[in-house]
Amino acid sequence: MTDIIKLRRALISVSDKTGLVDFARALAGGGVEILSTGGSARTLREAGVPVTEVADHTGFPEILDGRVKTLVPQIHGGLLGRRDLPAHVAQMEEHQIAPIDLVAVNLYPFEATVAAGGSYDECIENIDIGGPAMIRSAAKNHAFVTVLTEPSQYADVLAEFAADGGTHIETRQRLAASAYARTAAYDSAIATWFAAHRGEDFPERLTLSGTRVQSLRYGENPHQQAAFYRTGTRAGVATARQVQGKELSYNNLNDTDAAFECVAEFSEPTVVIVKHANPCGVASAVDLSAAWDLALRCDPVSAFGGIIAVNRTLDAAAAERMAAIFSEVIVAPDATEEAIAVLSRKKNLRLLLTGGLPDPAAEGLSIRTISGGFLAQTRDAGRVLREGLKVVTKRAPTEAELDDLIFAFRVCKHVKSNAIIYAKHGATTGIGAGQMSRVDSARIAAWKGAEAAKAAGLDTPLTQGSVVASDAFFPFADGLQAAIAAGATAVIQPGGSMRDAEVIEAADAAGIAMVLTGMRHFRH
Repeated sequence: MTDIIKLRRALISVSDKTGLVDFARALAGGGVEILSTGGSARTLREAGVPVTEVADHTGFPEILDGRVKTLVPQIHGGLLGRRDLPAHVAQMEEHQIAPIDLVAVNLYPFEATVAAGGSYDECIENIDIGGPAMIRSAAKNHAFVTVLTEPSQYADVLAEFAADGGTHIETRQRLAASAYARTAAYDSAIATWFAAHRGEDFPERLTLSGTRVQSLRYGENPHQQAAFYRTGTRAGVATARQVQGKELSYNNLNDTDAAFECVAEFSEPTVVIVKHANPCGVASAVDLSAAWDLALRCDPVSAFGGIIAVNRTLDAAAAERMAAIFSEVIVAPDATEEAIAVLSRKKNLRLLLTGGLPDPAAEGLSIRTISGGFLAQTRDAGRVLREGLKVVTKRAPTEAELDDLIFAFRVCKHVKSNAIIYAKHGATTGIGAGQMSRVDSARIAAWKGAEAAKAAGLDTPLTQGSVVASDAFFPFADGLQAAIAAGATAVIQPGGSMRDAEVIEAADAAGIAMVLTGMRHFRH
């Protein structure tokens, strides 16, 4: 396989015209003949770059409103012909097919059209046919043809062209691999759109694609490799601008996502503190400073080295309070310049500004790998409202208890199962996460509430007078009884256990209120 292939003829047809004129001018200045189509040809001609229309090169006009312009033998023969096979060379000469040494093509903006809410017909017309065909032809014949699909690739190719008059095989292989990844992602986007249009959450073939944002230092552990990929435009960690701080790690990104998804559940000023993907303090209050104090009080030990998420523009007063302890990341929709200045004193702290909040009710799929495949499910977009609750005890909850019950159940959704949440006045007072037994989660959450009270110099455990939420039903009354012993006055749970009557009886015996949601929030 020949290392350097000289560039004599290039075909350029791009939707994204970033850097187009400078790229084509450099090629033309080095003696490369430029072929082009439509808007690309017009842009080059207006910039004074010598260009030949593809229709003039092929002798075949664009037809069908431009749907057919490069799908002709003179183009694909020029891309696919092997220059090392005499039979190919002879056939190309016989049919007057000139070799094409470089193709620069980026595709009709199908993904952008869908994201902008384009109509069905608009989306269909933005499905590129000729572009992917040329890209695939050039990539297959990368032994002789250089294929570019992104403006960011122009500089490296121009550098090699300036030095050697052509490109090296390693470059052509790398670009070919990138080209096939691009067409695969493009086809994936089209297939996903068709499935969504037809109302198919789980089509027979599910395709996934992402764009690498960055390579990470390592994964969950130093012996694992990792990278961060963006798959869409939903506000969150993937859309964030990192204002300051060290490079984010795999675990930072995972925990930050968990914190930001949780804080987006709430409309009042809210702070969520996460450690190892589980909230260790959540609070809503009149402002972020007050919410921070309440969230931190829930578990100040676990909060050390944690992730902080807020659902408001971060202000200087809240930033000052947050800066008083060591944290890995603070993520917010935005921050004031004063808040940014405050946090700039913490050089290693990462500050992420996302530009918005993720919609908790947004549709989409959650993916998890298993040996030999992956599991796909729709996102847990379920939300409980007052009118959907069923009171099953003799005593109904008070209005204040109802507010706290809904708050606690929304936190439950973001805590690993088995999850038990105590809450009071819009703040968590004890969190039990990820235990194999629900009663153990209830006891651990109560213990944490007692320890937090001691740290705050209080004589009464934080859980005293709280409500309690369970992410799934109580299989026995013992879990509820542990919550009652911790001081719970009302409970929210999905219900559905064979022993619901026994659990309700225990609540009535203690004089506490119980409501059922009919919806569970397992998070494994």
